[in-house]
Amino acid sequence: MTIQFKTKAFKELSGEELYQILRLRSEVFVVEQNCVYQDIDGKDQKALHVIGEFEDRIVAYARIFKAGAYFENASIGRVIVDANYRDKKWGHDLIKASILGIQHHFGESQITISAQLYLQKFYEGHGFVVVGETYLEDGIPHVEMARD
Repeated sequence: MTIQFKTKAFKELSGEELYQILRLRSEVFVVEQNCVYQDIDGKDQKALHVIGEFEDRIVAYARIFKAGAYFENASIGRVIVDANYRDKKWGHDLIKASILGIQHHFGESQITISAQLYLQKFYEGHGFVVVGETYLEDGIPHVEMARD
């Protein structure tokens, strides 16, 4: 069982891909995390979309930004893996694909993220370090992390 990753600009997404991405983001960030917030934030058009597919279904997703588009450095956001596939540890593959996507598409190595606090150790395992204080974003504790 292998996940396949691809990276696409917003304009390149098919209607079906966009639907699956928004559905997955809603399932995780709104329903599972019980967080009412505006997921459709006007930033998708500026991002590249890292899509993980398994059996013709999007099961992992992140969006990546070039430096200056979100943070001063390049960044990764909306990192999600479908709850039914988290036992596969594909989140690690997703972060690796996102880092490689930033390096390949933007020529950047410095990356800043706004990480949910409970995932701090996960991101530390990928070379990120805490660079700020804990803060609330949409009622969920977050911490800014960076990777050189």
